[in-house]
Amino acid sequence: MDLARTSSSFQSDLDFCPDCGSVLPLPGTQDAVICTRCGFSINVRDFEGKVVKTSVVFQKVGTAMPMSMEEGPEFQGPVVDRRCPRCGHEGMAYHTRQMRSADEGQTVFYTCTNCKCVSFPSILPLLGLFAAKIP
Repeated sequence: MDLARTSSSFQSDLDFCPDCGSVLPLPGTQDAVICTRCGFSINVRDFEGKVVKTSVVFQKVGTAMPMSMEEGPEFQGPVVDRRCPRCGHEGMAYHTRQMRSADEGQTVFYTCTNCKCVSFPSILPLLGLFAAKIP
């Protein structure tokens, strides 16, 4: 099968779906590999000769550091002047995570240093502010 066909959105090898760009699952016992995101189907014979390498790394017993809730990454971040929506305490630590695709911004999570409430601002109020400024 030629994955660089003109109707596909992506030009890729067999690791990725040519329609949506998602990582394709490994071939199994079925006759086709089906993309879990968009349903694109590719014949399993197209994977013939493809080498897949995997590895599992085990840590030595006792080398992992237990993290209590107060020592997690969300409590080690910088503290900013932000009021907690639950307890009203002024001062929240923040950390970011990439929750969407790489071409979109990161999501900022704020954690109250007092009650440990985790929140993240909604983008909808921001959209309203920007829409009001556009002529």
